Amino acid sequence: MKDTDPAAPKRPQQPVPADAKPARSNAGTIDEYIAGFPVETQAILEEIRSLIREEAPDAVETISYAIPTFDLNGTHLVHFAGFKNHIGFYPTGGGADTFAEELKSYKTGKGSVQFPLNKPVPYDLIRRIVAYRVAVVTGA
Repeated sequence: MKDTDPAAPKRPQQPVPADAKPARSNAGTIDEYIAGFPVETQAILEEIRSLIREEAPDAVETISYAIPTFDLNGTHLVHFAGFKNHIGFYPTGGGADTFAEELKSYKTGKGSVQFPLNKPVPYDLIRRIVAYRVAVVTGA
């Protein structure tokens, strides 16, 4: 066991930037989640939320995996999240794969895509992905 000298100077804590977002949000609602971001990011997150509502009016808003989620018929439809430099969008059920060609200019992973905050957000593409997911989930 290591002995520590109580008289030894303590390392100062680094200040946390005002716009810092915790690694994992404790928000209980999408409103609370969005409120934790800088105003510019809030506007983008609200726009994405709004277009998801338009395309999936019967979907239920929730927080899952500590990020905003829309569920439809008991199934995760899409998730989205804010980060320091990008918006994460997670169209479950093959949504990203189906639109792979249109998403090729963005950083993607398995079932995820990153939209950089320093470039225009492709709202129309997001809308089409959500519409696709609604059709898959509802069997339409």
